[in-house]
Amino acid sequence: MHQFLPEGLHPQPKGYTREELLLAMQQEKILQATAVKCDERHALHVALGCCRGVIPREEAARGILGGETRDIAILSRVGRPVCFTVTGFAPDGTALLSRRSAQEAALEHIFRENRPGDILPVVVTGLAPFGAFCDIGCGAAGLLGLRDLCVSRLRHPGELLRVGQRLPVALRSLEPVQRRVVLTLRELLGTWEENAARFRAGQTVPGIVRAKTEYGVFIALTPNLCGLAERDDTLEPGQPVCVYIKAIHPETLKIKLTVLHRLDALPPQPLVFTKTTGRLDVWRYGSREHAKIVTVF
Repeated sequence: MHQFLPEGLHPQPKGYTREELLLAMQQEKILQATAVKCDERHALHVALGCCRGVIPREEAARGILGGETRDIAILSRVGRPVCFTVTGFAPDGTALLSRRSAQEAALEHIFRENRPGDILPVVVTGLAPFGAFCDIGCGAAGLLGLRDLCVSRLRHPGELLRVGQRLPVALRSLEPVQRRVVLTLRELLGTWEENAARFRAGQTVPGIVRAKTEYGVFIALTPNLCGLAERDDTLEPGQPVCVYIKAIHPETLKIKLTVLHRLDALPPQPLVFTKTTGRLDVWRYGSREHAKIVTVF
């Protein structure tokens, strides 16, 4: 296990001894503990066991001093694990810590050791209309864009993800000048064939309305698999429905559905991943003859 995992996935003892903190400072080792308070100066106070630990505001997150990162990134860590390095000790024995340096080290590791197509573990840390922010290591952020979540059309990432969720993702691009990491998820949720293999004509299953067109309603059976039902102007995107599978046509990558009735809600369903480790070079949604979407890393 390397030391650049997302926050919460690192080993975390109940406490550290002063000797352990001193050794970690000498080795520039990344540690993890729980933030117990954010004071009026927006410094994080961390439970270490042997002494107080403080992460000054300017060391609490990348981009704080330059304004690229808002202070909510600090405030929201209270009660949660944080990664840090030990930078020194104050005269009263307080350990001085830096979360920013741990994030910088994690980013440096990714830019040095990884390339597009590599699969990494992440934790979802925030949701926005344009996508999800993910912890790619020690609290450093990567962006998972809305269109890269799945093949289905989503209105908001909250329709698929939740804050705190652990995911495997693939690196879509690395932008060293901007120090930006762009992620993708849809290539790990299976091809058309892999998703369609979970269903049979004649079955009745739940689905979610994703889009309405002049010629019908697209309904997602999984995040990476949609079928088409007859036009129904009373249905709206996001509406859960019960559908009957009339036919599955692998030769054209089409599924014909009939809506039986609306549902009040669907229980949360775990995402099914077809690959969680290693790397991807090329991903095709469909066969070579009918590859609607092709991703080349």
